[in-house]
Amino acid sequence: MVALVLPRLVNVAAVSRRSVSVAERNVAALKPVYWLLLASGIVEPLLYLFSIGVGVGALIGDLTLPGGEVVAYAAFVAPAMLASSAMSGALAETTFNFYGKLKYMKLYDGVIATPVQPFEIALGELGWAMLRGSAYSAAFLVVMVAMDLTTAARALVALPAAVLVGFAFGALGMAISTLMRSWHDFDLMASAQFTLFLFSGTFVPAQDYPAVLRWLVEATPLYRAVHLVRGISTGTVGGEWVLDVLYLLTVMTVGLLVASRRMGRLLYG
Repeated sequence: MVALVLPRLVNVAAVSRRSVSVAERNVAALKPVYWLLLASGIVEPLLYLFSIGVGVGALIGDLTLPGGEVVAYAAFVAPAMLASSAMSGALAETTFNFYGKLKYMKLYDGVIATPVQPFEIALGELGWAMLRGSAYSAAFLVVMVAMDLTTAARALVALPAAVLVGFAFGALGMAISTLMRSWHDFDLMASAQFTLFLFSGTFVPAQDYPAVLRWLVEATPLYRAVHLVRGISTGTVGGEWVLDVLYLLTVMTVGLLVASRRMGRLLYG
């Protein structure tokens, strides 16, 4: 009975088609200079990798992971840079750009005059953000393999994990954008994003923090992302990958639901 009712409630093919149309609109609207901005997104994590992972890593030497495995410091930092790059690429599209379309360009006011619904807009924008995030992740993984910081086989597995990270943060960023009151609120978001970047086991194992701070760090979405990608990249992934994946899937689902509901209120209200 459920299988017979669900297709009537949700036409998956129609939802997918309309969501893809939203993403295609973003591709069609691109200016040539925008591709340079997209390419610049890979530069920042590479600078961190070379300056801290390689430069400072030469002073630190090898690092012992919680499981007892010994890896070079650059190999420890690189997966964190990959996860952070996926986060930053997704957030860049689903916060600042998305907010401008929603509040100032009034783009979606025209879109909802078509059969496209707020959830489909959110899904399409998230898909477009992931095109950008996936490009960053793939390029960064090529660099990691070239620098012998991981193997090609592990990189192939790490790419879907990085895409999942981007989906989770993209949905979260979109939900946050619908709650923004003005451009000034983005200062708060930037501060929160930078704090996550510094304190998510990025440069130091979370186990080195005091107990209370460690628990707080391990509860953050970027830590779960870094933990998942690092485990795959270094070949030390354990049973906790299930927790990481479930955590990120939950963030993505809740973010999409909040974003679509809030967009419905803003656009129809």
